[in-house]
Amino acid sequence: MNGVVVVIEITAKRLRHLRETRGLSQTFVAEKIGVKNNTLSGYESGRREPDSTTLNKLADFYEVTSDYLLGRSDVKNFDETDVSIFASGGFMDVGSEEKKRKVEAFLRILEEEEEKEEKKKK
Repeated sequence: MNGVVVVIEITAKRLRHLRETRGLSQTFVAEKIGVKNNTLSGYESGRREPDSTTLNKLADFYEVTSDYLLGRSDVKNFDETDVSIFASGGFMDVGSEEKKRKVEAFLRILEEEEEKEEKKKK
């Protein structure tokens, strides 16, 4: 199977899954990202491939990375991995287990502050 076809199929499945798990209609999503309903339907069925601008709009709308939509990553967004990657030394070797715990605690504090700020905005 052609690599491009596989990417289109993965993207189609992920787009449909993201929309359906949120209980959204194709019409609603299409309006929000500025495409016609039949265009979004084509993306979700694998008959059409979104251009980079539309792909980024879809990623922003669903709050996932474009890499996730393209099947390059199974991590939906960076926030899912922040603590675990740093705590495991994924970005850098932070040294001892104690240092790793401190980094993890620091990241959790940052996440809590970010959540508080988001709640204030609403």
